Amino acid sequence: MPQAEFDSYVADYEQQHRESIKLTGEDPDYFALYKIKELKRLVDQWSLDAPQILDFGSGMGNSLPGFRSCFPDTSVVSADVSAESLGAARKLHGGDEPQLLIEDGRIPAQDNSFDLTFTACVFHHIPEEEHVEWLQEMRRVTRTGGRMVIFEHNPLNPLTLDAVRRCPFDVNAVLIRAGEMRKRMAKAGWVAPKTNYHLFFPRALAKLRPLEAKLRWCAMGGQYSCYATAP
Repeated sequence: MPQAEFDSYVADYEQQHRESIKLTGEDPDYFALYKIKELKRLVDQWSLDAPQILDFGSGMGNSLPGFRSCFPDTSVVSADVSAESLGAARKLHGGDEPQLLIEDGRIPAQDNSFDLTFTACVFHHIPEEEHVEWLQEMRRVTRTGGRMVIFEHNPLNPLTLDAVRRCPFDVNAVLIRAGEMRKRMAKAGWVAPKTNYHLFFPRALAKLRPLEAKLRWCAMGGQYSCYATAP
């Protein structure tokens, strides 16, 4: 999605997002926090020291509350192509976390700047022919031994497809299967990409959600995460 298209949705983003996912019974905050909690689980599992985290395609800062809760001692840097979105994030969430405006195909950060690079539901807005280039750029700013975690919509899940169809700012989205994402990560130089699947049950079936930890292998989750190591 071009910068101008991102900018045009800032004013109505929250309401449009809420409407698109109403069949799940949850609101956008639930899904944003879910991802950060899962990120924290992985970081703990890896025993990763991550004092510097990059939120690539941070948008209006939906992940910031989760980062502040789950990573209170970490510096989180928000990066986006949309200056309007970065400004809205500051107004909505306050704080003094650093922000980077992505321009000319480059993240304005030095090589090896971050211990962990995170991105949530961004790549389906990026033209497919640019995926490897951006994955290489994310690798450039991640230190050797650091990790990247990508969350994306799962095109195999019918509720996900319904939400994307309902969402105005997903009109040009091209969903990516997890296997294809892993291939692109490997092509960009990331080591040993792997996948977990998430978000199997809507709120009406919330009593079943404790089972999700046993279903990370199952390719029918509403979203997936792919993760890998920087060489």
